[in-house]
Amino acid sequence: MDYLLFLLILLPLLALSGWASARVNSAYSTYDAIPNSSHMTGYDTAVRLLARGGVTDLEVCRVRGRLTDHFHPVRRKVNLSESTYGSASVAAVAVAAHEIGHVMQEKEGYLPYRIRTALVPIATIGSRLALPLIMIGILLDVFLFSATGSKAGQWIMIAGILLYGTATLFMLVTLPVEFNASARAKKMLLEEGILHEEELAGAKRVLSAAAMTYVASLLIGLVYFLRYLLIVLSFVRRDR
Repeated sequence: MDYLLFLLILLPLLALSGWASARVNSAYSTYDAIPNSSHMTGYDTAVRLLARGGVTDLEVCRVRGRLTDHFHPVRRKVNLSESTYGSASVAAVAVAAHEIGHVMQEKEGYLPYRIRTALVPIATIGSRLALPLIMIGILLDVFLFSATGSKAGQWIMIAGILLYGTATLFMLVTLPVEFNASARAKKMLLEEGILHEEELAGAKRVLSAAAMTYVASLLIGLVYFLRYLLIVLSFVRRDR
């Protein structure tokens, strides 16, 4: 019954995630076909907004793929995808401005961005090791506790769930970071005259669609975290 309830909650969220991804592609395709009135490409937009913000130590680069845009703070690069870099569409400048929004967050010390950056190493480890640790802990608990009374398996399970929790926390902190970057992007595009007010509606649709993918990922992550937490707690209660 617990597993059935888990599936009943998870399946609609997976559907939401699929819908969000489809919405991003649809919104981007729609507004990538509409040229912006300033005729600025994604690259032009990134360079102009960096200059506007007084940032001189970053390189704007082209990377493979579609919607693979990201800011790499360690390498000091703003990487724009092939679909964004040379395109002078409404969608391209919206995505490019969003990445510069992250640059401005770093420059200004935006607190959620700083927290997310601090969580990156442990969240990366957590996403890779959490489930193996939980599974190893369960196996050890089944065999060791019944034979020797050792609680080593429990401690390994708890370590696993804590690591999974950090990955979930990372997704939670990511939400305000992404929403804030989009808000900054829309403001910069309008103030710099890269987009006019009527064009901004298209940029908003692209950025809002992208934000929904983060919401869906967080909800799915929370469901899995609660599922694994309940499994671990059931073993702890049983052993007590």
